[in-house]
Amino acid sequence: MPITTEEVLAEFLTAVSAHGDHTRRLACRLVPEILNDPDIEVVSQSHESFLAGLALYERRPDKQYSLVDCISMNVMRQKDIQEILTNDRHFSQEGFVRLLTLKA
Repeated sequence: MPITTEEVLAEFLTAVSAHGDHTRRLACRLVPEILNDPDIEVVSQSHESFLAGLALYERRPDKQYSLVDCISMNVMRQKDIQEILTNDRHFSQEGFVRLLTLKA
C-alpha cells in the first residue's frame, strides 16, 4: 500500500502554488483524491511527529535535509519501509532505496 504524510501533501501544495491557476486547481483536486483513496495511507500530522522530525533534523547538522524529509524518514523507519518514490538523494544518505534517479 502506498504511504505518504500530510506534511508531504502540504509540501506538494506549496511547490505547485506558484505555477498558475490551472496547476493549483489540479493540485486541489488531486490532494482530496489521495486523502479519500482507501488504497493510500496518509499519516496524519501530530505534535509528536513534528518533534521527532525536529530531533532528526537537529542530529544531522551536516546534511541539508528538510524537516519534511526528516518526518518522512521517521515514518519510513516506523513502518519498516525501505523504498521511496523520490529523486531526493537525502534518502539514499539515510540508507533508503530511491526508486527515481533523474539526471539534471
